[in-house]
Amino acid sequence: MKPRRVLLLGEGNFSFSAAICGAPGTQVVATCYESEEEAAGRGGAARSIRRLRDCGAQVVFSVDCTKLKEHFSPAEREFDRIYFNFPHCGRKAGVVKNRQLLAGFFHSCTEVLAQDGEVHVALCNGQGGTPADQPRREWHNSWQVVALAAGAGFILSDVHPFRAETICGYKCTGYRSQDKSFSVEGALNHIFTRSTAPLCFTPVSCKTQLGSQRVSFQVPQVLVDKINRGFLEVNSSHPVRTIKEKLSAGLSQAFPLQNISSCLPLLHQGHPDGVCPSNIFWITLSPGEAPNTEETSQGPANTDFFCHFGQDTDKNVQDGCLVPQQFYLRPSLLPHAQAIIKKGAFSPGALQVLSGPVFRKCRIAPHSLPVFHELLLVLAVSRGTESSCIQVLLDNIQTTVSSLHQGDSGIKPSISLQEATSFGAELSDFAAFEGQLGEIQRFLCVGTDPEPSGACVGVVRTAPHELKSRELVVVSASLNLDLLAMLLCGISDWRMLWTSDRRFLGQFPEGELRLFKSFSLYPPSYVHDVSFWVPDGGEFDEVAFHTLARRVSGEMVVSIQLRDNFQQPGTGRRSLCYRVTFQSCDRALGCREAAEMQLRFREEMQPHLGVTLR
Repeated sequence: MKPRRVLLLGEGNFSFSAAICGAPGTQVVATCYESEEEAAGRGGAARSIRRLRDCGAQVVFSVDCTKLKEHFSPAEREFDRIYFNFPHCGRKAGVVKNRQLLAGFFHSCTEVLAQDGEVHVALCNGQGGTPADQPRREWHNSWQVVALAAGAGFILSDVHPFRAETICGYKCTGYRSQDKSFSVEGALNHIFTRSTAPLCFTPVSCKTQLGSQRVSFQVPQVLVDKINRGFLEVNSSHPVRTIKEKLSAGLSQAFPLQNISSCLPLLHQGHPDGVCPSNIFWITLSPGEAPNTEETSQGPANTDFFCHFGQDTDKNVQDGCLVPQQFYLRPSLLPHAQAIIKKGAFSPGALQVLSGPVFRKCRIAPHSLPVFHELLLVLAVSRGTESSCIQVLLDNIQTTVSSLHQGDSGIKPSISLQEATSFGAELSDFAAFEGQLGEIQRFLCVGTDPEPSGACVGVVRTAPHELKSRELVVVSASLNLDLLAMLLCGISDWRMLWTSDRRFLGQFPEGELRLFKSFSLYPPSYVHDVSFWVPDGGEFDEVAFHTLARRVSGEMVVSIQLRDNFQQPGTGRRSLCYRVTFQSCDRALGCREAAEMQLRFREEMQPHLGVTLR
């Protein structure tokens, strides 16, 4: 097996290198910034250097950690691990110079680190500026190590105490460039790994069958990495599918199931009743491909998707504006259930199971998902038995959800059914949108603590009056599988469900739910403010504002908060000021990249929202 290559930088007396050089299967390259003559003059350094050479390690002097590529030939640059213990510019260098040192070091590491390699940086207590430091310094007074690493494409994947006493023969030295030790009590070892590459926003075009015609349309840019991900497919180990399968298995104990998800179209035509247009992802077919009205008037498009990459042809999409022959991505599976009810294509007492991704424009918030996987359960029962059958359905859902995490992570979800009237005005975007689709009887809420309330993950409703019959009563339950996965697996950010980093799915063997451990710790955040005049006499579409932020940042905006609403005396002009926070949950986001996103956001606000920047 190929030996693991380890590079050590900034060694003072080489005692750390000497302590690890005997590890089996390890090839050590120990370096320092000083010349050999200067380094050998430090106490114990000559002895450590001899030990290193006796063990077959390579010792290199006068190595600049910001120019590593210059010190190693192309064949020698694939290091599996790089150590830099207690970096310092020397003498009385302040935080600014030491940040510059670290920034140059991280950029240099990208040229000599193996793809799956690690960078270990040990810092004294408080220097790193992360919540792991106790006590924690103020951000401006720290070395901001995670942000500096992000600028070079690294994420902090682990942090743990640096225990000098466990390293045989190790003695820290180099205090202010002298042969003096310094305190390492409370020191931390920060472990960085490569981030996945930034998303490529090449326009994606999808083809679909409409009647007898094959047409194509461009996927909205904010959804290009979310179309056709296959989370619910048979070979998927994604927690969303695991939850869906376990729920179905639990429900099958009480009801015969009919799964009809495979033929559900993704594209609809017309306008969804009762739904605000600004919440819809409108689609304009590519020029020259408008289908016959007669061929598509019978219902939703019958879609069979094939994605391909092409040029940007979607110039005619107008967010929130209905135009003739316009289509939209489905915001719910409920219309499909209603179509089944109208046709009578169901067996009384059998549970119809529909599932698939749905798409909704919404504000940026922790539990507001522009795309998620919906599980829709439809049950038709004989009139007079509806109360008992509905209760059996609800009890089964509660029991199954409660048991999903039993014996795995220790999370004990609390499940509650709440009357629709008990929520008042405090509705999540998910619950509020569901309210647009029809009257709701119950909300299904899941919490991960003993509190009776939690996040709304589902709604229960009965069929509207026009779909009722004398013999049957139809009830449906809609569940947000993505929110369930977040709550049951301890995933704090919905964007993590869509990450392309294989370390996410690597934590979920097929058929198992586990407590998620983030591979990107303490990601840096960057705050920018933007203020503008809204159009005279016009309403400001805040959902469109949030959707634009999602698009230009590639979902890197984690929060948008209204800071000021000012009306100019005399003219009556209204000005809004928002605070926009950029932060990634799964990949490196540097300060410069966030600033570029903010600039693009400002540039696109006027043509897309009609506002005037201040």
